[in-house]
Amino acid sequence: MKAYTPDKIRNLALIGHGAAGKTSLAAAMLFNAGVTSRLTKVDKGNTVTDYEPEEIERKISISSALCQIEHRDCKINVVDTPGYSNFLWDTRACLRAVDAAAVLVDSVAGVEVGTEKVWDMLDEYKLPRVLVINKMDRENAPFGPAVEAVQQFFGRQAIPVQIPLGEEKNFRGIVDLLTMKAYVYEKDESGKFTETDVPAEVKDEAEKRFRELVEMIAESDEKLMETYLDKGELSPEEVLSGLKNGIVGRQIYPIFAAAGAANIGIQPLCDRLIEFFPSPVDRPEIEATINGQAGTLKPSPDGPFAALVFKTISDPYTGRISMMRVFAGKMNADGTVTNPGKETDEKFAGFFYLQGKEQTTAGSAVAGDILATAKLKATTTGDTLAAKGSGIVIPPITFAEPAISFAIEPKTRADEDRISQASHRLVEEDPTIRFERDPDTNQLLISGSGELHVRIVTDKLKKRYNVDVDLKPPKISYKETIKGRADVQGRHKKQTGGRGQFGDVWIKMEPLPRGKDFEFEDKIFGGAIPRNFIPSVEKGIIEAKKKGVLAGFPVIDFKVILYDGSYHDVDSSDIAFKIAASKAFKLAMQQAKPTILEPVMNVEIYTPEAYMGDIMGNLNGRRGRVSGMEQKGSMRTLKATVPMSEMLDFEPTLTSITGGRGSFLMEFSHMEEVPAQLQQKIIAEAVKEGRVRTEEE
Repeated sequence: MKAYTPDKIRNLALIGHGAAGKTSLAAAMLFNAGVTSRLTKVDKGNTVTDYEPEEIERKISISSALCQIEHRDCKINVVDTPGYSNFLWDTRACLRAVDAAAVLVDSVAGVEVGTEKVWDMLDEYKLPRVLVINKMDRENAPFGPAVEAVQQFFGRQAIPVQIPLGEEKNFRGIVDLLTMKAYVYEKDESGKFTETDVPAEVKDEAEKRFRELVEMIAESDEKLMETYLDKGELSPEEVLSGLKNGIVGRQIYPIFAAAGAANIGIQPLCDRLIEFFPSPVDRPEIEATINGQAGTLKPSPDGPFAALVFKTISDPYTGRISMMRVFAGKMNADGTVTNPGKETDEKFAGFFYLQGKEQTTAGSAVAGDILATAKLKATTTGDTLAAKGSGIVIPPITFAEPAISFAIEPKTRADEDRISQASHRLVEEDPTIRFERDPDTNQLLISGSGELHVRIVTDKLKKRYNVDVDLKPPKISYKETIKGRADVQGRHKKQTGGRGQFGDVWIKMEPLPRGKDFEFEDKIFGGAIPRNFIPSVEKGIIEAKKKGVLAGFPVIDFKVILYDGSYHDVDSSDIAFKIAASKAFKLAMQQAKPTILEPVMNVEIYTPEAYMGDIMGNLNGRRGRVSGMEQKGSMRTLKATVPMSEMLDFEPTLTSITGGRGSFLMEFSHMEEVPAQLQQKIIAEAVKEGRVRTEEE
């Protein structure tokens, strides 16, 4: 691929709800540009951008992929992004690398929850966009109702610049309202078409839609509005320039019609993307920190080099591949840069373009381009790479916290030995995944955006790294605490011949406010216990509090006051006072009204309004408490607090209630006392597992 100057580059993301046809549209673009020799298909598992085994098996995009096409003497860097909620973190990261987006809408399903989520991301990053009503060749796919649904969510600014020729199986092409020309396609998926005049059966609709488009263009600009009111029309040049300015200014969202899998409507779409979307040099300066001060970067090849790594691919054979957007400057393939976030230098070992997983050598990295490099030492997703001494730091990419956790158990000792390195590689690639050991339950936990996300990660563990694991619901990190006070003696005396063991402590125990964990206060006066044994008493309490008296869970939010005791000149020792303190702790726990605490989660649920009643009823059955609701269009955001133990199976339940249109986020809020009737079940389970003993034992 030849080198392109920044003004001849377009950086585009294909985004939208899952199954809207993004990968099929990318496949048609690649075929028409001659990158592939045939029109690849998702169903056949041979597309360029869905190349992971998990994607081929499930027939969905789970990871973003980069490809390039050359069209009308320009290069379009296309990022095909996931649309399912479990993987939208990847989509969000990729939007940092592009200058505009095509939002795909399924002609039958219309605007879905994923559509709204990616739209909000585009608003956050202030990116221009077009809408593509895709799959126009499907049954029950009328264009008019699809446009109305889009406008209901995104306003009148969403307006057609094309209308379809025919519908459903008779969909055969499009009418371009800007040229008033029709493009009639052959039915063999070749992408070949004939340009004709607008057919009589759609001429009235085309003229009506064109008038609406001109009015919207005039509304977006005061000068154009004056011209329109004065003359009653706009010139073709004013229409085109006004439309481009409206798109770049995010005042107009043009709607296109297409059928990606049938290769209809793709070339005119690419023509308009090049014509209307900004090049990297047209983009406003981006925010950056320069030598510790807030500043901006001009998108120009001149000046110091600055790039953002927006995605990392961890390949078991070639290692780490870093995909980056170059925002400023130019760098040779063997150049050295600095990573300010990791405070280290990185030397490039070549650049390459990606067509899915295939690599093509790139001579240099120039402002405005998207390309990749391999085997950087320390750089990960979200890092800045900048010219040495430039002091440039681009704002990092932020990721949402995981929403759900599972316990992960290696099936064999060999799997256990390999899991550490494999999990490290996967976290490099997917920063929203967590592998961590719960200190309370000693379980190895894997956390992700949802159950599908976690299961796909475990599939990668097996297929890439030969690590076989079982997924199980996690043990809940219950805690124990006290509600009352106690004043007890702990005494340890042992004589076995020779030197014995003696330690004697008096302690008071009282509750602390939630979240205070543990406090130890020394009130020994007069040498009742020598100063050198006081730390041993505290250590004895700290070790003993790892297991409570009710169900063997760690004890939190309590205070111990050591106020008296006695010792023996010969037999007292550190170990004797630790044991005495442990005995005092257990006795005090029994007297101080012990109880069990459970983790309570903040839950945020995103759902169509029609399902609100069912979801609230379900949350009530889970001991949830709704704390607030927000409305946006026909969607609602519901906020609640729910015990973690009640949320383990919530994801499939939410999917069932909402038909897959709902999603949720969850994070820890606080610890709360478990109802008495449920405490008995928890204690019985602890006895069964041998964590505590019954009185009979």
